[in-house]
Amino acid sequence: MKKVDVIIPTYKPTEKLNKLLKMLKVQTYPVNRVILINTEEKYFTAFAYGNKNFSFDSNVLVKHISRMEFDHGATRNYGISLSDAEYFICMTDDAVPMDEFLVENLLEPLLAGNAVVSYARQCVGKRGALIEGFTRKFNYPEESRLKTKEDIATMGIKAFFCSNVCAAYKRSVFEQLGRFDTPMIFNEDMIFASKVLNAGYAIAYQANARVRHAHRYTNLQQLKRNFDLGVSQAKYPEIFSVVSSTSEGKALVKQTIAYLKEKGKADKIPGYIITSGYKYIGYQLGKHYRMLPRKWIMKLTMNPCYWYKE
Repeated sequence: MKKVDVIIPTYKPTEKLNKLLKMLKVQTYPVNRVILINTEEKYFTAFAYGNKNFSFDSNVLVKHISRMEFDHGATRNYGISLSDAEYFICMTDDAVPMDEFLVENLLEPLLAGNAVVSYARQCVGKRGALIEGFTRKFNYPEESRLKTKEDIATMGIKAFFCSNVCAAYKRSVFEQLGRFDTPMIFNEDMIFASKVLNAGYAIAYQANARVRHAHRYTNLQQLKRNFDLGVSQAKYPEIFSVVSSTSEGKALVKQTIAYLKEKGKADKIPGYIITSGYKYIGYQLGKHYRMLPRKWIMKLTMNPCYWYKE
């Protein structure tokens, strides 16, 4: 059996991390090691010692870094460098496996040699918001799919879609393609996925590998998140000038509005349009960040420490 390690950046962990670690212990495909790269030791310590239900086994390694050291690419690369497993899975500390088959299902296309990267389906919980639930189904459908370079022409930006909320990688190809780029404000997974496809390898979307994962952002947080997304795309014109995410965003808005009407929730449409406006404005500001004063950038970003590395 091939070894697999799980790499998880953590920051101000919650009970979800506890649930995540417990679910990793009961996987049908056993996890060799769990490597936590935690930002700011004080938050982890407060959580670990302030939670009587929190505990982890000897196969869990914890390394602490400062907020200034955190980087979406470099932090994950650091965690991966502490592993010698042939395969590894990147997760976030708020993604909880929905069953004991997550690792097995995620690794299946990699072990079979059909893909070198695979990513899981993200679902909201039973109490998940109606709109976020639809968005998850839009981005993470019920059908699995294998994506190759040939799909870029028909799928556009969705061909590069891959999420480190829960994604598995074949180490040898990860090293061959230069790991995650650094410094990285956001989107390290999608940018690496573009390398994978352009190098002639395949990416698998595994709909049967499921995690529960949801966010409830305010409109301002959505704007900042999409600002960082826009910046990440502006920095890689060789990727994102070929495929546009704007058309995909418009399709999501149209389908969500139709879904709300169908469900008799038309009263939610105005609020959704306003939220979508915040996202679009943030994205456009990020795409044109080079035209903005530094003080604006620092107010708009979710990741101010990134800009000190620029």
